[in-house]
Amino acid sequence: MLSFPLQAHLPSASRLVLGCMGFGGAWNGDALVEGDVARAEAALDAALGAGIAVLDHADIYTLGKAEQAFGALFQRRPSLREQVLLQSKCGIRFADAAGPKRYELSAAHIERSVEASLQRLHTDRLDLLLLHRPDPLMQPAEVAEAFARLHRAGKVRFFGTSNMHAAQLQWLGRHLSLPLVVNQLEMSLAQHDWLEAGTTFNDPQAMASPRAAAWPGTLEHCLAHGVQLQAWGALAQGRLSGRLPADASPAQAKTAALVGRIAQRQGLAPEAVLLAWLMRHPAQIQPVIGTADPARIRACAQATAWEMGREDWYALYEAARGRELP
Repeated sequence: MLSFPLQAHLPSASRLVLGCMGFGGAWNGDALVEGDVARAEAALDAALGAGIAVLDHADIYTLGKAEQAFGALFQRRPSLREQVLLQSKCGIRFADAAGPKRYELSAAHIERSVEASLQRLHTDRLDLLLLHRPDPLMQPAEVAEAFARLHRAGKVRFFGTSNMHAAQLQWLGRHLSLPLVVNQLEMSLAQHDWLEAGTTFNDPQAMASPRAAAWPGTLEHCLAHGVQLQAWGALAQGRLSGRLPADASPAQAKTAALVGRIAQRQGLAPEAVLLAWLMRHPAQIQPVIGTADPARIRACAQATAWEMGREDWYALYEAARGRELP
């Protein structure tokens, strides 16, 4: 079994990440309220109790209020900040008076975003900063300068990306003096094009997975360079673990039923089965769980104590893809 890539950089990294997009109330201009902080506290206590010590934020989550909620919590209980690895993302800008929704990875925007996140989180540093989306106007040398300044100032320890493919990682990496240690991508049993890119290569079935065309080499690049793959959307919005939509396809229905049977056989929550499927891959994928429910957080953590066998892994994969492998 390969070692967990992020451990080489951040030894206290946990196998699961608590995604914080759902904290801080609504995505509007309403002020943060006490209930938002209490919700963050209950979730974080549950996560730490279950061995989950990485928090995934972004400057845009609930328009900054997700970071504010945890910042208020860190002010009240300062010891919590030292118990977690804190990562945030920047680079997405919503439509405003200056222009439409856009991406910006200029040095000035990156540094402004970090300063604002640090203020909202009431901390002096981020353990990880991820570039949220590729910016077509990005200048890698400019990004490198921003990273270097933030690192020298002690404001960011490590850097990574989100939603970038292998060629983009290589292009950006050639300009950086610091390694990229994380790449966060949508990966789940429901969204499995990252697997289809390899398993359907040189076979007509590849035509059925057009999204897989963007994946060749990305998994292998991350494995070869020790880049931790983080999976957003890892629980597939609950579609395979109890919230099967009314318009579910036959493959989704079959997969959800199989997840339930395996969970019952193993004495696990269905969420744990979905996460264990991801974590069984040799890439040592680190799932991001996007829930604020303490009970569901604890259910997800069951995945860290069980390794799925090959037969169950392939049975789930075949069910999800809706047909036999080539």
